[in-house]
Amino acid sequence: MIEQITKHLNRLIEVVKVVDLTEGAYTERELMMVKVRAVGKEREEMKRMADIFRGRIIDVTEKSYTIELTGDQSKNDAFLQAIDRTAILETVRTGASGIGRGERILRV
Repeated sequence: MIEQITKHLNRLIEVVKVVDLTEGAYTERELMMVKVRAVGKEREEMKRMADIFRGRIIDVTEKSYTIELTGDQSKNDAFLQAIDRTAILETVRTGASGIGRGERILRV
């Protein structure tokens, strides 16, 4: 299945090269931005949760915060589970990006 996905991605003009990193050691991260309701007592709680998960508040309005988190998928999922589901207004995720560890270098 991964081979088929790789072949499809390689056909895209914007893709220079696709490498299956699961064959060796690699580091993976995902960017997630979450807009949450933050009114009254919720404001301090959302700020505290962002701090616990090492997120950053990147936008503040009278009624909401936009929080940026980076990490593996399980960390970002844990943040979403830790906060009140009804407080989530919008979520955007990049999907995982990875790079080989150590001396492993991508050659084009």
